[in-house]
Amino acid sequence: MKLYGLQKLTLLDYPGKTACTVFLGGCNMRCPFCHNMELAEGKMEPQLSEEDFFAFLEKRAGLLDGVAITGGEPTLSPDLPEFMKRIRDMGFLVKLDTNGLRPAVLEDILDRGLADYVAMDVKNSLEKYGQTVGIPTIDTTAITRSIAIIQEKAPDYEFRTTVVAQFHTSEDMERIGVMLRGAKRYFLQNFEMSEMVPCRVLSPVSKEELQRFAEVLTGSVEEVGIRGL
Repeated sequence: MKLYGLQKLTLLDYPGKTACTVFLGGCNMRCPFCHNMELAEGKMEPQLSEEDFFAFLEKRAGLLDGVAITGGEPTLSPDLPEFMKRIRDMGFLVKLDTNGLRPAVLEDILDRGLADYVAMDVKNSLEKYGQTVGIPTIDTTAITRSIAIIQEKAPDYEFRTTVVAQFHTSEDMERIGVMLRGAKRYFLQNFEMSEMVPCRVLSPVSKEELQRFAEVLTGSVEEVGIRGL
């Protein structure tokens, strides 16, 4: 397992838990608003060994509740299930971040009881998915399948969308609401520009527009929230 970063403490990445966050490399999307494009494209060198990571966890036993696994796209790593199992065998909870493009891997992980919490990025309405993630020929059936798998099998979960003014409208939010109807939890987070973002002309929406987007989703999802305000 190649590990590309470790945030030793987070109170945000795993809701309600004290956790660390470990970063895996590679991604099967090319979102123009990505903050980790160097990681997604595989241009970074691994930052720590698996042995060092588990040595770190041993020292945090009783201090951390869990581990958040993010990327990149973690489901691209063939050793992911074994990695998750080793973490859970040490007594830690495991949260998995995913873009939902590999539903078979996701379902296998959930069937094996390896994830306690799943967070899936819903990039946009299906009609605009390819444009939003930089893959015009993307298979959106994988997205809808992953949504269904998470709702059916994940012990706890959330869906979330990074809102970009150039990509998202109220109509898109209505369509996302249909995709996620009956889901437990959905969060909006406004886009923020950084030096790592590949497309320099993108911008966030206003606070008022973000709140309007959240109102559109109310009634489709049990809990709708906004992060970062």
